[in-house]
Amino acid sequence: MTFGNVVNRQITGRSWLFAQEISEIAIIMATFMGISYAARKGRHISMSAFFDLAPKKVKKVLAVINPLVTAIILFVLSYYAYIYTTMQTRTTASLELPYWVMVMFIPIGLFLGGIQFLRNVWVNLVNEEVYLAQEKKDYDEQ
Repeated sequence: MTFGNVVNRQITGRSWLFAQEISEIAIIMATFMGISYAARKGRHISMSAFFDLAPKKVKKVLAVINPLVTAIILFVLSYYAYIYTTMQTRTTASLELPYWVMVMFIPIGLFLGGIQFLRNVWVNLVNEEVYLAQEKKDYDEQ
């Protein structure tokens, strides 16, 4: 959308009025809906220096506590994002969409991310191996 708008502006000298709003929706959706995908695949950013150096028993405890705390934080943020979303009464300028349509992906994505991190907790509770995510074992155990 953004690239097409740039090309159109160079050719015609005019921008598409809706391009910014569509791009903003796409970025919000990709960012917040991508949280749960990254959590499921173990592709999220993590500070793992201490985790990598720890013995297996400590790794196992950390593999349960870290995603549990992360899930709680994501659920709390999802709650506040939901409150923010429901308070939106304005509309967008060019598409005249209710603004809550643009930001509704924030609480949904945070909530789904929390669910994925809870799944990661469950996988580590029921399996003997250490899992970084539901589908990804710890590097030392592969």
